[in-house]
Amino acid sequence: MAFKQSLAVLALSLAAALLGTSATAQTYPSKPVKIIVPFAAGGPADNYARFIAQRLQDALGQPFVVDDRPGAGSVIGTDVVAKSAPDGYTLLLMSNTHTVNESLIPNKPFQLMRDFVAIAPINYSDLVLVANPALPASNLKELMAQAKAKPGKINYASSGPGTPYHMAGELFKSMAGISLVHIPYRGSSGARTDVMGGQVELMFDAVTTMAEQVKAGKVKALATTGKVRSDVLPDVPTMSEAGLPGYEATIWLGLMAPRGTPKAVVDKLNDTVSKIAGQADVRQIWIKQGAVPMVMTPEVFDKYARDDISKWAQVIKTAGIKVD
Repeated sequence: MAFKQSLAVLALSLAAALLGTSATAQTYPSKPVKIIVPFAAGGPADNYARFIAQRLQDALGQPFVVDDRPGAGSVIGTDVVAKSAPDGYTLLLMSNTHTVNESLIPNKPFQLMRDFVAIAPINYSDLVLVANPALPASNLKELMAQAKAKPGKINYASSGPGTPYHMAGELFKSMAGISLVHIPYRGSSGARTDVMGGQVELMFDAVTTMAEQVKAGKVKALATTGKVRSDVLPDVPTMSEAGLPGYEATIWLGLMAPRGTPKAVVDKLNDTVSKIAGQADVRQIWIKQGAVPMVMTPEVFDKYARDDISKWAQVIKTAGIKVD
Protein backbone atom coordinates (compact mmCIF):
# COMPACT_ATOMS: atom_id res chain seq x y z
CA MET A 1 0.00 0.00 0.00
CA ALA A 2 2.78 2.41 0.94
CA PHE A 3 4.54 1.67 -2.36
CA LYS A 4 1.36 2.41 -4.32
CA GLN A 5 0.89 5.64 -2.41
CA SER A 6 4.48 6.66 -3.21
CA LEU A 7 3.89 6.00 -6.90
CA ALA A 8 0.70 8.05 -6.80
CA VAL A 9 2.48 10.96 -5.12
CA LEU A 10 5.29 10.77 -7.70
CA ALA A 11 2.81 10.73 -10.57
CA LEU A 12 0.98 13.75 -9.15
CA SER A 13 4.28 15.60 -8.69
CA LEU A 14 5.32 14.92 -12.31
CA ALA A 15 1.93 16.00 -13.59
CA ALA A 16 2.11 19.22 -11.56
CA ALA A 17 5.59 19.93 -12.89
CA LEU A 18 4.44 19.39 -16.48
CA LEU A 19 1.42 21.60 -15.96
CA GLY A 20 3.63 24.26 -14.39
CA THR A 21 6.00 24.16 -17.36
CA SER A 22 3.10 24.43 -19.78
CA ALA A 23 1.60 27.32 -17.82
CA THR A 24 4.96 29.12 -17.79
CA ALA A 25 5.24 28.85 -21.55
CA GLN A 26 1.65 29.97 -22.10
CA THR A 27 1.82 33.04 -19.83
CA TYR A 28 5.33 34.22 -20.74
CA PRO A 29 5.88 37.08 -21.14
CA SER A 30 3.41 38.75 -18.80
CA LYS A 31 5.44 41.95 -18.34
CA PRO A 32 8.16 43.90 -20.20
CA VAL A 33 11.38 42.06 -21.04
CA LYS A 34 14.78 43.77 -20.93
CA ILE A 35 17.50 42.95 -23.48
CA ILE A 36 20.85 44.15 -22.17
CA VAL A 37 23.40 45.00 -24.86
CA PRO A 38 26.90 45.18 -23.33
CA PHE A 39 28.15 47.33 -26.21
CA ALA A 40 27.82 51.00 -27.13
CA ALA A 41 24.89 52.35 -29.14
CA GLY A 42 25.21 52.57 -32.91
CA GLY A 43 27.00 49.29 -33.59
CA PRO A 44 25.64 46.04 -35.04
CA ALA A 45 24.74 44.55 -31.62
CA ASP A 46 22.67 47.58 -30.65
CA ASN A 47 21.05 47.87 -34.07
CA TYR A 48 20.03 44.22 -34.34
CA ALA A 49 18.97 44.09 -30.69
CA ARG A 50 16.47 46.86 -31.44
CA PHE A 51 15.30 45.11 -34.59
CA ILE A 52 14.77 41.80 -32.77
CA ALA A 53 13.19 43.56 -29.77
CA GLN A 54 10.53 45.15 -31.96
CA ARG A 55 9.75 41.86 -33.72
CA LEU A 56 9.57 39.98 -30.40
CA GLN A 57 7.25 42.65 -29.04
CA ASP A 58 5.01 42.29 -32.09
CA ALA A 59 4.99 38.49 -31.78
CA LEU A 60 4.63 38.11 -28.00
CA GLY A 61 2.57 41.15 -27.04
CA GLN A 62 4.84 42.65 -24.39
CA PRO A 63 7.49 45.39 -24.66
CA PHE A 64 11.06 44.19 -25.25
CA VAL A 65 13.27 47.06 -24.09
CA VAL A 66 16.92 47.45 -25.17
CA ASP A 67 19.30 48.64 -22.46
CA ASP A 68 22.87 49.48 -23.59
CA ARG A 69 25.44 48.78 -20.86
CA PRO A 70 28.88 49.09 -22.51
CA GLY A 71 32.24 48.87 -20.81
CA ALA A 72 35.23 46.63 -20.06
CA GLY A 73 35.00 44.76 -23.34
CA SER A 74 31.36 43.71 -22.68
CA VAL A 75 32.04 42.47 -19.13
CA ILE A 76 30.03 45.14 -17.28
CA GLY A 77 26.71 44.63 -19.04
CA THR A 78 27.13 40.86 -19.22
CA ASP A 79 27.70 40.65 -15.46
CA VAL A 80 24.45 42.54 -14.89
CA VAL A 81 22.58 39.79 -16.74
CA ALA A 82 24.51 37.02 -14.99
CA LYS A 83 23.32 38.39 -11.64
CA SER A 84 19.69 38.86 -12.79
CA ALA A 85 16.79 36.61 -11.86
CA PRO A 86 16.59 33.57 -14.16
CA ASP A 87 12.98 34.20 -15.12
CA GLY A 88 13.24 35.20 -18.80
CA TYR A 89 12.74 38.91 -18.16
CA THR A 90 16.42 39.90 -18.50
CA LEU A 91 18.20 38.67 -21.62
CA LEU A 92 21.71 39.16 -23.00
CA LEU A 93 22.44 40.26 -26.55
CA MET A 94 25.82 38.59 -27.02
CA SER A 95 28.36 38.25 -29.80
CA ASN A 96 31.55 36.35 -30.47
CA THR A 97 33.19 38.96 -28.24
CA HIS A 98 31.91 36.76 -25.43
CA THR A 99 33.39 33.55 -26.78
CA VAL A 100 36.75 35.30 -27.29
CA ASN A 101 36.71 36.79 -23.79
CA GLU A 102 36.50 33.35 -22.21
CA SER A 103 40.20 33.03 -23.05
CA LEU A 104 41.27 36.65 -23.40
CA ILE A 105 39.80 37.83 -20.07
CA PRO A 106 39.82 34.72 -17.83
CA ASN A 107 39.33 36.57 -14.52
CA LYS A 108 35.78 37.74 -15.20
CA PRO A 109 33.07 37.59 -12.50
CA PHE A 110 31.20 35.08 -14.68
CA GLN A 111 31.80 32.19 -17.08
CA LEU A 112 29.72 32.23 -20.22
CA MET A 113 28.69 28.59 -20.49
CA ARG A 114 28.42 28.10 -16.73
CA ASP A 115 26.32 31.16 -15.91
CA PHE A 116 24.20 31.49 -19.05
CA VAL A 117 21.92 29.34 -21.14
CA ALA A 118 21.88 29.62 -24.94
CA ILE A 119 18.60 30.80 -26.47
CA ALA A 120 19.13 31.47 -30.18
CA PRO A 121 21.59 32.95 -32.66
CA ILE A 122 20.49 35.97 -34.71
CA ASN A 123 22.81 36.57 -37.66
CA TYR A 124 26.39 36.91 -38.80
CA SER A 125 28.18 39.28 -41.15
CA ASP A 126 31.61 39.77 -42.66
CA LEU A 127 33.92 42.58 -41.63
CA VAL A 128 35.67 45.06 -43.88
CA LEU A 129 39.16 46.48 -43.37
CA VAL A 130 38.95 50.20 -44.01
CA ALA A 131 41.52 52.97 -44.01
CA ASN A 132 41.37 56.72 -43.78
CA PRO A 133 41.66 58.08 -47.35
CA ALA A 134 44.92 59.83 -46.43
CA LEU A 135 46.73 56.54 -45.80
CA PRO A 136 49.12 56.02 -48.74
CA ALA A 137 48.27 52.33 -49.13
CA SER A 138 45.68 51.68 -51.83
CA ASN A 139 45.44 47.91 -51.33
CA LEU A 140 46.23 45.22 -48.75
CA LYS A 141 49.66 44.32 -50.12
CA GLU A 142 50.77 47.96 -50.00
CA LEU A 143 49.49 48.24 -46.42
CA MET A 144 51.42 45.13 -45.35
CA ALA A 145 54.57 46.44 -47.05
CA GLN A 146 54.24 49.79 -45.24
CA ALA A 147 53.63 48.07 -41.90
CA LYS A 148 56.74 45.94 -42.35
CA ALA A 149 58.83 48.95 -43.35
CA LYS A 150 57.60 50.98 -40.35
CA PRO A 151 56.71 48.54 -37.56
CA GLY A 152 54.51 50.00 -34.83
CA LYS A 153 53.84 53.22 -36.74
CA ILE A 154 50.35 52.40 -38.08
CA ASN A 155 47.36 52.31 -35.72
CA TYR A 156 44.12 50.39 -35.92
CA ALA A 157 40.98 51.10 -33.92
CA SER A 158 38.51 48.67 -32.38
CA SER A 159 35.42 48.87 -30.22
CA GLY A 160 37.32 47.35 -27.31
CA PRO A 161 39.39 44.36 -26.20
CA GLY A 162 38.06 40.99 -27.30
CA THR A 163 35.59 42.37 -29.81
CA PRO A 164 35.49 40.90 -33.32
CA TYR A 165 37.13 44.09 -34.61
CA HIS A 166 40.04 43.70 -32.18
CA MET A 167 40.49 40.00 -32.89
CA ALA A 168 40.31 40.57 -36.66
CA GLY A 169 43.18 43.03 -36.28
CA GLU A 170 45.23 40.66 -34.11
CA LEU A 171 44.64 37.81 -36.53
CA PHE A 172 45.75 40.08 -39.38
CA LYS A 173 48.94 41.03 -37.51
CA SER A 174 49.72 37.40 -36.72
CA MET A 175 49.10 36.02 -40.21
CA ALA A 176 50.83 38.91 -42.02
CA GLY A 177 53.78 39.09 -39.63
CA ILE A 178 53.37 42.83 -39.09
CA SER A 179 53.25 45.21 -36.14
CA LEU A 180 50.22 47.50 -35.75
CA VAL A 181 49.23 49.49 -32.66
CA HIS A 182 45.79 48.65 -31.25
CA ILE A 183 43.71 51.67 -30.16
CA PRO A 184 40.72 50.35 -28.17
CA TYR A 185 37.57 52.49 -27.92
CA ARG A 186 34.55 52.19 -25.66
CA GLY A 187 32.36 51.42 -28.67
CA SER A 188 32.48 51.08 -32.43
CA SER A 189 30.91 54.51 -33.11
CA GLY A 190 33.84 56.40 -31.65
CA ALA A 191 36.35 54.21 -33.45
CA ARG A 192 34.50 54.64 -36.73
CA THR A 193 34.37 58.42 -36.34
CA ASP A 194 38.09 58.69 -35.64
CA VAL A 195 39.06 56.55 -38.63
CA MET A 196 36.96 58.76 -40.87
CA GLY A 197 38.45 61.83 -39.21
CA GLY A 198 42.03 60.65 -39.63
CA GLN A 199 42.91 60.28 -35.94
CA VAL A 200 43.46 56.54 -36.53
CA GLU A 201 44.51 54.96 -39.82
CA LEU A 202 42.67 51.62 -39.90
CA MET A 203 39.73 49.64 -38.57
CA PHE A 204 38.02 46.33 -39.11
CA ASP A 205 34.28 47.03 -38.96
CA ALA A 206 31.08 45.17 -39.74
CA VAL A 207 30.02 45.40 -43.37
CA THR A 208 26.50 46.15 -42.12
CA THR A 209 27.57 49.45 -40.54
CA MET A 210 30.56 50.55 -42.64
CA ALA A 211 29.39 49.84 -46.21
CA GLU A 212 27.63 53.19 -46.57
CA GLN A 213 30.75 55.06 -45.44
CA VAL A 214 32.78 53.16 -48.04
CA LYS A 215 30.30 54.02 -50.78
CA ALA A 216 30.32 57.67 -49.69
CA GLY A 217 34.11 57.82 -49.96
CA LYS A 218 34.62 58.62 -46.28
CA VAL A 219 36.93 55.62 -45.95
CA LYS A 220 38.59 53.32 -48.46
CA ALA A 221 37.95 49.59 -48.27
CA LEU A 222 41.03 47.39 -48.61
CA ALA A 223 39.44 43.95 -48.14
CA THR A 224 36.51 42.05 -46.67
CA THR A 225 36.97 39.13 -44.29
CA GLY A 226 34.66 36.39 -45.56
CA LYS A 227 35.41 33.36 -47.69
CA VAL A 228 33.72 35.01 -50.67
CA ARG A 229 33.11 38.63 -51.65
CA SER A 230 30.35 40.52 -49.89
CA ASP A 231 27.20 41.14 -51.92
CA VAL A 232 27.10 44.60 -50.34
CA LEU A 233 30.67 45.46 -51.44
CA PRO A 234 31.18 43.24 -54.50
CA ASP A 235 34.08 45.29 -55.87
CA VAL A 236 36.15 44.85 -52.70
CA PRO A 237 38.37 41.73 -52.66
CA THR A 238 38.47 39.31 -49.75
CA MET A 239 41.56 39.24 -47.54
CA SER A 240 42.54 35.98 -49.24
CA GLU A 241 42.20 37.50 -52.70
CA ALA A 242 44.02 40.66 -51.66
CA GLY A 243 47.16 38.91 -50.46
CA LEU A 244 46.53 37.02 -47.21
CA PRO A 245 45.36 33.48 -48.12
CA GLY A 246 43.28 31.65 -45.51
CA TYR A 247 42.22 34.73 -43.56
CA GLU A 248 38.61 34.71 -42.34
CA ALA A 249 36.76 36.60 -39.58
CA THR A 250 33.10 37.41 -38.92
CA ILE A 251 30.86 38.95 -36.30
CA TRP A 252 27.87 36.94 -35.07
CA LEU A 253 25.11 37.78 -32.61
CA GLY A 254 22.80 35.79 -30.38
CA LEU A 255 20.60 35.78 -27.29
CA MET A 256 21.34 34.16 -23.93
CA ALA A 257 19.69 34.20 -20.50
CA PRO A 258 20.85 33.59 -16.94
CA ARG A 259 21.41 29.91 -16.13
CA GLY A 260 18.28 28.48 -14.53
CA THR A 261 15.84 30.24 -16.84
CA PRO A 262 12.93 27.80 -17.38
CA LYS A 263 13.40 25.62 -20.45
CA ALA A 264 9.85 26.40 -21.54
CA VAL A 265 10.75 30.08 -21.72
CA VAL A 266 14.02 29.38 -23.55
CA ASP A 267 12.19 27.19 -26.07
CA LYS A 268 9.47 29.78 -26.61
CA LEU A 269 12.02 32.52 -27.23
CA ASN A 270 14.04 30.26 -29.53
CA ASP A 271 10.95 29.38 -31.55
CA THR A 272 9.96 33.04 -31.88
CA VAL A 273 13.44 34.30 -32.81
CA SER A 274 13.86 31.45 -35.31
CA LYS A 275 10.55 32.36 -36.96
CA ILE A 276 11.61 36.01 -37.14
CA ALA A 277 14.95 35.11 -38.74
CA GLY A 278 13.13 32.91 -41.23
CA GLN A 279 10.67 35.56 -42.40
CA ALA A 280 11.19 36.53 -46.03
CA ASP A 281 11.16 40.28 -45.37
CA VAL A 282 13.67 39.93 -42.54
CA ARG A 283 16.03 37.88 -44.68
CA GLN A 284 15.72 40.44 -47.47
CA ILE A 285 16.47 43.37 -45.14
CA TRP A 286 19.42 41.68 -43.47
CA ILE A 287 21.02 40.32 -46.62
CA LYS A 288 20.75 43.76 -48.21
CA GLN A 289 22.68 45.08 -45.21
CA GLY A 290 25.27 42.31 -45.42
CA ALA A 291 23.96 40.09 -42.60
CA VAL A 292 23.01 36.42 -42.91
CA PRO A 293 20.25 35.01 -40.64
CA MET A 294 21.18 32.11 -38.35
CA VAL A 295 18.66 29.54 -37.08
CA MET A 296 19.54 26.87 -34.48
CA THR A 297 17.89 25.06 -31.59
CA PRO A 298 19.11 26.04 -28.10
CA GLU A 299 21.11 22.81 -27.95
CA VAL A 300 22.83 23.41 -31.30
CA PHE A 301 23.52 27.04 -30.42
CA ASP A 302 25.05 25.92 -27.12
CA LYS A 303 27.46 23.66 -29.00
CA TYR A 304 28.18 26.41 -31.55
CA ALA A 305 29.20 28.80 -28.76
CA ARG A 306 31.35 26.16 -27.02
CA ASP A 307 33.10 25.33 -30.30
CA ASP A 308 33.77 29.04 -30.91
CA ILE A 309 35.30 29.35 -27.44
CA SER A 310 37.67 26.48 -28.26
CA LYS A 311 38.54 27.95 -31.66
CA TRP A 312 39.51 31.36 -30.29
CA ALA A 313 41.32 29.88 -27.31
CA GLN A 314 43.67 28.20 -29.77
CA VAL A 315 44.09 31.37 -31.87
CA ILE A 316 44.81 33.47 -28.76
CA LYS A 317 47.35 30.93 -27.46
CA THR A 318 49.10 30.45 -30.80
CA ALA A 319 49.30 34.17 -31.59
CA GLY A 320 50.10 35.21 -28.01
CA ILE A 321 47.27 37.77 -28.04
CA LYS A 322 46.80 39.74 -24.81
CA VAL A 323 44.48 42.52 -23.65
CA ASP A 324 46.15 45.90 -24.14
